[in-house]
Amino acid sequence: METTSSSGNPLMDLSDNLADIVARVGRSVVAVHGRHRMPSSGVIWRRGVVVTAAHTLRREDGIEVTLTDGRTVAAVLAGLDLGSDVGVLKLDGVDLDPIDSGDAHSLKPGHLALAVARADDSGVSADFGVIGSIGGPWRTWKGGQLDAFVRLDGGLRPGFSGAALADMRGQVIGICTSALMRGAGIVIPGMTVERVTDELLAKGRVSRGYLGVGTQRVGLLDAWVNKMNLSFSSGLLINSLAPGGPAEQAGMLIGDVLIELDGKPCRDMGDVSAALGSASIGQQLHIALIRGGERHECSVTVGERPQRNSCR
Repeated sequence: METTSSSGNPLMDLSDNLADIVARVGRSVVAVHGRHRMPSSGVIWRRGVVVTAAHTLRREDGIEVTLTDGRTVAAVLAGLDLGSDVGVLKLDGVDLDPIDSGDAHSLKPGHLALAVARADDSGVSADFGVIGSIGGPWRTWKGGQLDAFVRLDGGLRPGFSGAALADMRGQVIGICTSALMRGAGIVIPGMTVERVTDELLAKGRVSRGYLGVGTQRVGLLDAWVNKMNLSFSSGLLINSLAPGGPAEQAGMLIGDVLIELDGKPCRDMGDVSAALGSASIGQQLHIALIRGGERHECSVTVGERPQRNSCR
Protein backbone atom coordinates (compact mmCIF):
# COMPACT_ATOMS: atom_id res chain seq x y z
CA MET A 1 0.00 0.00 0.00
CA GLU A 2 1.48 3.33 -1.07
CA THR A 3 0.83 6.56 0.82
CA THR A 4 0.86 10.00 -0.76
CA SER A 5 1.72 13.49 0.38
CA SER A 6 -1.31 15.40 1.64
CA SER A 7 -0.34 17.97 4.27
CA GLY A 8 1.94 20.13 2.16
CA ASN A 9 4.66 19.61 4.78
CA PRO A 10 7.16 17.07 3.36
CA LEU A 11 8.63 16.22 6.76
CA MET A 12 5.21 15.65 8.29
CA ASP A 13 4.22 13.52 5.30
CA LEU A 14 7.39 11.45 5.68
CA SER A 15 6.74 11.08 9.41
CA ASP A 16 3.16 9.94 8.80
CA ASN A 17 4.25 7.50 6.10
CA LEU A 18 6.86 5.95 8.39
CA ALA A 19 4.33 5.60 11.20
CA ASP A 20 1.88 3.93 8.80
CA ILE A 21 4.54 1.41 7.72
CA VAL A 22 5.43 0.61 11.34
CA ALA A 23 1.77 0.08 12.20
CA ARG A 24 1.15 -2.21 9.21
CA VAL A 25 4.31 -4.26 9.63
CA GLY A 26 3.86 -4.34 13.40
CA ARG A 27 0.65 -6.33 13.01
CA SER A 28 2.84 -9.31 12.03
CA VAL A 29 5.64 -8.78 14.59
CA VAL A 30 5.63 -10.58 17.94
CA ALA A 31 7.74 -10.75 21.09
CA VAL A 32 9.55 -14.06 21.63
CA HIS A 33 10.34 -15.28 25.15
CA GLY A 34 13.08 -17.82 24.59
CA ARG A 35 15.73 -16.63 27.03
CA HIS A 36 15.94 -15.46 30.62
CA ARG A 37 16.46 -11.77 30.00
CA MET A 38 14.50 -9.45 27.73
CA PRO A 39 12.54 -10.99 24.87
CA SER A 40 13.64 -10.89 21.27
CA SER A 41 11.39 -10.15 18.33
CA GLY A 42 9.85 -12.48 15.79
CA VAL A 43 7.91 -12.26 12.56
CA ILE A 44 4.76 -14.15 11.56
CA TRP A 45 6.26 -15.43 8.33
CA ARG A 46 3.46 -17.84 7.50
CA ARG A 47 0.19 -18.59 9.19
CA GLY A 48 1.03 -20.33 12.44
CA VAL A 49 4.78 -19.96 11.87
CA VAL A 50 7.05 -17.42 13.58
CA VAL A 51 10.62 -16.80 12.45
CA THR A 52 13.16 -15.25 14.80
CA ALA A 53 16.92 -15.02 15.30
CA ALA A 54 18.14 -18.47 16.37
CA HIS A 55 20.78 -17.15 18.77
CA THR A 56 18.07 -15.63 20.97
CA LEU A 57 16.45 -19.01 21.67
CA ARG A 58 18.25 -20.34 24.74
CA ARG A 59 15.84 -23.14 25.62
CA GLU A 60 13.86 -25.76 23.75
CA ASP A 61 10.81 -25.93 26.02
CA GLY A 62 8.72 -23.25 27.66
CA ILE A 63 9.03 -20.79 24.79
CA GLU A 64 6.22 -18.24 24.66
CA VAL A 65 5.19 -15.59 22.15
CA THR A 66 3.36 -12.34 22.91
CA LEU A 67 1.02 -11.60 20.02
CA THR A 68 -0.04 -8.30 18.55
CA ASP A 69 -3.28 -8.33 20.56
CA GLY A 70 -1.38 -8.70 23.85
CA ARG A 71 -2.05 -12.40 24.37
CA THR A 72 0.89 -14.61 25.35
CA VAL A 73 0.73 -18.13 23.92
CA ALA A 74 2.94 -21.22 23.94
CA ALA A 75 5.19 -21.88 20.96
CA VAL A 76 6.80 -25.12 19.79
CA LEU A 77 10.37 -25.03 18.52
CA ALA A 78 10.40 -26.46 14.99
CA GLY A 79 14.14 -26.08 14.55
CA LEU A 80 17.23 -23.88 14.63
CA ASP A 81 19.93 -23.14 12.10
CA LEU A 82 22.78 -21.31 13.78
CA GLY A 83 24.63 -21.07 10.46
CA SER A 84 22.07 -18.64 9.08
CA ASP A 85 20.74 -17.62 12.53
CA VAL A 86 17.18 -18.61 11.65
CA GLY A 87 14.91 -20.10 14.31
CA VAL A 88 11.39 -21.32 13.53
CA LEU A 89 8.50 -21.61 15.98
CA LYS A 90 5.05 -23.10 15.44
CA LEU A 91 1.89 -21.67 16.98
CA ASP A 92 -1.31 -23.68 17.39
CA GLY A 93 -4.68 -22.00 17.11
CA VAL A 94 -3.25 -18.63 16.08
CA ASP A 95 -4.50 -17.19 12.80
CA LEU A 96 -2.74 -13.86 12.35
CA ASP A 97 -1.78 -12.40 8.99
CA PRO A 98 1.81 -13.06 7.86
CA ILE A 99 4.09 -10.32 6.60
CA ASP A 100 4.05 -8.93 3.09
CA SER A 101 7.48 -10.02 1.85
CA GLY A 102 9.75 -8.09 -0.50
CA ASP A 103 13.02 -8.73 -2.31
CA ALA A 104 16.40 -7.84 -0.81
CA HIS A 105 17.86 -7.59 -4.31
CA SER A 106 15.78 -4.45 -4.89
CA LEU A 107 17.76 -2.58 -2.23
CA LYS A 108 20.71 -0.27 -2.79
CA PRO A 109 23.17 1.30 -0.33
CA GLY A 110 21.55 4.43 1.05
CA HIS A 111 17.96 3.19 0.75
CA LEU A 112 15.86 3.97 3.81
CA ALA A 113 14.64 1.08 5.94
CA LEU A 114 12.67 0.47 9.12
CA ALA A 115 13.37 -2.22 11.71
CA VAL A 116 10.12 -3.12 13.50
CA ALA A 117 10.35 -4.99 16.81
CA ARG A 118 7.99 -5.82 19.66
CA ALA A 119 8.36 -6.10 23.42
CA ASP A 120 5.56 -7.53 25.55
CA ASP A 121 5.46 -4.53 27.89
CA SER A 122 5.80 -1.62 25.46
CA GLY A 123 4.31 -2.80 22.19
CA VAL A 124 5.86 -2.04 18.83
CA SER A 125 9.27 -0.38 18.60
CA ALA A 126 10.88 1.01 15.47
CA ASP A 127 14.37 1.98 14.37
CA PHE A 128 14.92 4.12 11.28
CA GLY A 129 18.10 3.99 9.24
CA VAL A 130 19.67 3.30 5.89
CA ILE A 131 21.06 0.27 4.13
CA GLY A 132 24.82 0.46 4.68
CA SER A 133 25.98 -2.04 2.08
CA ILE A 134 24.65 -4.69 -0.27
CA GLY A 135 26.42 -7.68 -1.78
CA GLY A 136 25.85 -11.02 -3.42
CA PRO A 137 25.52 -14.42 -1.73
CA TRP A 138 27.43 -14.47 1.55
CA ARG A 139 28.67 -17.32 3.72
CA THR A 140 28.55 -16.54 7.42
CA TRP A 141 31.34 -17.33 9.84
CA LYS A 142 29.05 -20.05 11.23
CA GLY A 143 28.85 -21.80 7.85
CA GLY A 144 25.41 -20.66 6.72
CA GLN A 145 24.71 -19.34 3.24
CA LEU A 146 22.73 -16.10 2.89
CA ASP A 147 21.31 -15.34 -0.54
CA ALA A 148 22.45 -11.71 -0.28
CA PHE A 149 24.63 -9.65 2.03
CA VAL A 150 22.64 -6.78 3.54
CA ARG A 151 24.26 -4.68 6.28
CA LEU A 152 22.52 -1.88 8.12
CA ASP A 153 24.33 1.39 8.79
CA GLY A 154 24.70 0.64 12.49
CA GLY A 155 24.24 -1.95 15.19
CA LEU A 156 20.94 -3.24 16.55
CA ARG A 157 19.36 -2.08 19.77
CA PRO A 158 18.56 -4.72 22.42
CA GLY A 159 15.48 -6.73 21.50
CA PHE A 160 15.79 -6.03 17.77
CA SER A 161 17.31 -9.37 16.80
CA GLY A 162 14.47 -11.14 15.02
CA ALA A 163 12.81 -7.85 14.07
CA ALA A 164 11.31 -7.29 10.63
CA LEU A 165 13.29 -5.07 8.25
CA ALA A 166 10.87 -3.19 5.99
CA ASP A 167 11.49 -1.05 2.93
CA MET A 168 9.63 2.17 2.19
CA ARG A 169 6.81 0.23 0.51
CA GLY A 170 6.14 -1.57 3.77
CA GLN A 171 7.39 -4.87 2.41
CA VAL A 172 9.54 -7.01 4.72
CA ILE A 173 12.82 -7.88 3.03
CA GLY A 174 14.18 -10.00 5.88
CA ILE A 175 14.80 -10.28 9.61
CA CYS A 176 17.51 -8.54 11.61
CA THR A 177 20.29 -10.18 13.59
CA SER A 178 23.29 -9.01 15.59
CA ALA A 179 24.95 -12.45 15.66
CA LEU A 180 26.51 -12.72 12.20
CA MET A 181 28.91 -9.77 12.23
CA ARG A 182 30.50 -8.08 15.22
CA GLY A 183 29.10 -4.62 15.87
CA ALA A 184 26.82 -4.61 12.83
CA GLY A 185 23.20 -5.30 12.13
CA ILE A 186 22.79 -7.90 9.38
CA VAL A 187 19.57 -8.69 7.53
CA ILE A 188 18.75 -12.33 6.79
CA PRO A 189 17.07 -11.98 3.38
CA GLY A 190 13.54 -13.23 2.89
CA MET A 191 14.65 -15.78 0.28
CA THR A 192 17.05 -17.27 2.84
CA VAL A 193 14.36 -17.29 5.51
CA GLU A 194 12.00 -19.13 3.12
CA ARG A 195 14.56 -21.78 2.21
CA VAL A 196 15.71 -22.42 5.78
CA THR A 197 12.15 -22.39 7.13
CA ASP A 198 11.13 -25.05 4.61
CA GLU A 199 13.97 -27.31 5.73
CA LEU A 200 13.43 -26.75 9.45
CA LEU A 201 9.71 -27.45 9.20
CA ALA A 202 10.40 -30.59 7.17
CA LYS A 203 13.12 -32.16 9.32
CA GLY A 204 14.04 -29.83 12.20
CA ARG A 205 17.55 -29.09 11.00
CA VAL A 206 19.60 -27.84 8.07
CA SER A 207 21.99 -30.47 6.72
CA ARG A 208 25.60 -29.45 6.13
CA GLY A 209 28.69 -31.39 5.19
CA TYR A 210 31.27 -32.30 7.82
CA LEU A 211 34.93 -33.30 7.80
CA GLY A 212 35.51 -33.48 11.55
CA VAL A 213 38.57 -31.25 11.71
CA GLY A 214 39.57 -28.29 13.81
CA THR A 215 41.78 -25.89 11.90
CA GLN A 216 43.82 -22.73 12.15
CA ARG A 217 44.81 -20.56 9.23
CA VAL A 218 48.58 -20.45 8.73
CA GLY A 219 51.00 -18.95 6.25
CA LEU A 220 52.79 -21.37 3.94
CA LEU A 221 56.57 -21.37 3.81
CA ASP A 222 57.99 -19.85 0.64
CA ALA A 223 59.86 -23.11 0.07
CA TRP A 224 56.55 -25.03 0.01
CA VAL A 225 54.88 -22.52 -2.30
CA ASN A 226 57.77 -22.68 -4.77
CA LYS A 227 58.27 -26.44 -4.54
CA MET A 228 54.58 -27.22 -5.11
CA ASN A 229 53.99 -24.36 -7.55
CA LEU A 230 51.12 -22.94 -5.49
CA SER A 231 49.33 -19.73 -6.43
CA PHE A 232 48.37 -18.91 -2.83
CA SER A 233 50.31 -18.50 0.40
CA SER A 234 48.03 -19.73 3.22
CA GLY A 235 46.44 -23.00 4.26
CA LEU A 236 44.67 -24.60 7.21
CA LEU A 237 46.65 -26.36 9.93
CA ILE A 238 44.71 -29.30 11.39
CA ASN A 239 44.89 -28.94 15.17
CA SER A 240 42.16 -31.42 16.15
CA LEU A 241 40.31 -34.40 14.72
CA ALA A 242 36.88 -35.69 15.72
CA PRO A 243 37.29 -39.33 16.83
CA GLY A 244 35.90 -41.56 14.12
CA GLY A 245 35.08 -38.56 11.94
CA PRO A 246 35.48 -38.46 8.14
CA ALA A 247 38.94 -36.85 8.25
CA GLU A 248 40.32 -39.34 10.77
CA GLN A 249 38.91 -42.25 8.79
CA ALA A 250 40.60 -40.87 5.67
CA GLY A 251 43.99 -40.94 7.42
CA MET A 252 44.42 -37.22 8.01
CA LEU A 253 46.65 -36.31 10.96
CA ILE A 254 46.98 -33.47 13.42
CA GLY A 255 49.73 -31.24 12.04
CA ASP A 256 48.74 -31.72 8.40
CA VAL A 257 48.15 -28.51 6.46
CA LEU A 258 45.13 -28.52 4.13
CA ILE A 259 45.87 -26.77 0.84
CA GLU A 260 43.29 -28.06 -1.66
CA LEU A 261 39.74 -29.45 -1.69
CA ASP A 262 38.75 -31.04 -5.00
CA GLY A 263 41.46 -29.09 -6.78
CA LYS A 264 40.42 -25.71 -5.36
CA PRO A 265 42.62 -23.69 -2.97
CA CYS A 266 41.88 -24.16 0.72
CA ARG A 267 43.10 -20.87 2.19
CA ASP A 268 40.60 -20.37 5.01
CA MET A 269 37.45 -21.84 6.55
CA GLY A 270 35.34 -20.02 3.97
CA ASP A 271 36.83 -22.27 1.29
CA VAL A 272 36.01 -25.34 3.38
CA SER A 273 32.44 -24.20 4.07
CA ALA A 274 31.90 -23.52 0.37
CA ALA A 275 32.74 -27.16 -0.39
CA LEU A 276 30.53 -28.58 2.35
CA GLY A 277 26.94 -27.77 1.42
CA SER A 278 24.14 -30.26 1.91
CA ALA A 279 24.76 -31.67 -1.60
CA SER A 280 28.27 -32.74 -0.57
CA ILE A 281 27.08 -35.24 2.09
CA GLY A 282 28.11 -38.77 1.10
CA GLN A 283 30.32 -37.50 -1.72
CA GLN A 284 34.07 -38.00 -1.92
CA LEU A 285 36.38 -34.99 -1.84
CA HIS A 286 39.93 -35.16 -3.11
CA ILE A 287 42.21 -33.61 -0.50
CA ALA A 288 45.70 -32.21 -0.95
CA LEU A 289 47.74 -31.42 2.14
CA ILE A 290 51.27 -30.82 3.29
CA ARG A 291 52.77 -33.40 5.64
CA GLY A 292 56.39 -33.19 6.71
CA GLY A 293 57.10 -30.64 3.99
CA GLU A 294 55.81 -32.92 1.23
CA ARG A 295 52.57 -32.90 -0.73
CA HIS A 296 50.21 -35.68 0.30
CA GLU A 297 46.85 -36.59 -1.23
CA CYS A 298 43.86 -38.59 -0.01
CA SER A 299 40.09 -38.87 -0.45
CA VAL A 300 37.51 -38.25 2.26
CA THR A 301 33.81 -39.10 2.29
CA VAL A 302 31.89 -36.08 3.54
CA GLY A 303 29.68 -36.76 6.56
CA GLU A 304 26.71 -34.83 7.93
CA ARG A 305 27.49 -32.27 10.60
CA PRO A 306 26.26 -33.53 13.98
CA GLN A 307 23.42 -31.53 15.48
CA ARG A 308 24.31 -29.86 18.75
CA ASN A 309 21.93 -28.66 21.42
CA SER A 310 22.28 -24.94 20.91
CA CYS A 311 19.68 -23.95 23.52
CA ARG A 312 21.35 -23.26 26.84
